[in-house]
Amino acid sequence: MGVPAGYYRPFVAALRAAGLAVVVADLRGTGASTPRPSRASRYGYAELVDDVGAVLEALKSRLDGRTRLLLGHSLGGQAALLHVALTGGAYVDGLVLVAVGVPYWRLYPGLRRHLVLVGSQLIHGTARLLGWWPGWGFGGRQARRVIGDWAHTARTGRFPRLDGVDADSAVRDVRTPVLAVSVEGDPLTPAETLDHLCAKVPAAPLIRHHYGTAEAGAPMNHFTWVRAAAPLAARIAAFAGDLPARRAS
Repeated sequence: MGVPAGYYRPFVAALRAAGLAVVVADLRGTGASTPRPSRASRYGYAELVDDVGAVLEALKSRLDGRTRLLLGHSLGGQAALLHVALTGGAYVDGLVLVAVGVPYWRLYPGLRRHLVLVGSQLIHGTARLLGWWPGWGFGGRQARRVIGDWAHTARTGRFPRLDGVDADSAVRDVRTPVLAVSVEGDPLTPAETLDHLCAKVPAAPLIRHHYGTAEAGAPMNHFTWVRAAAPLAARIAAFAGDLPARRAS
């Protein structure tokens, strides 16, 4: 949430060095995406999910016959998973989720769980009062409904209903192969939050991996893993190589 696409340049370089072609897109209202979130913004998770489909549609001719991975970090990973769940994921051969989780407050250790609950609901209340979230110390500037949907996941451990659809029920039917990666030293989406998310996709072939400092060769957190991503990129390329080949349409 709030991380511009340009931040991922070191990770993109590592993926390309591992033999993958890469396209990166900003989440709506972040980075080069305009307009910036404001009181006039009316979008939430449902629209972010629609945007994933729009990007894939725009790339359709370039992707013809290629194995297609949909990779997301943090909120981007949630949007990627929800896109596959709500559309059937016909254009997606594999999902890669890095430092993604459901930030359910009960999954955090000790005092932090109460900070997550209270903090998320205070941020939601502020966004409702102001009409948007200014990004004060967390998440960057965001539309009110994006914050509301995120706060719902923090409070309940479930995705919000999206356009009238029970998103958790849709996620249970996902059968697209998933590589789910937690990152050592990540206090925002600790391994337990990703485990909670993985439990929502019982029908999907799932590879669960914890990316540690010994493998990366450097200490990391929710953001800085992108600068130590060469071993992870190789793992992602291997995952892609094991997926069934796609025929050109």
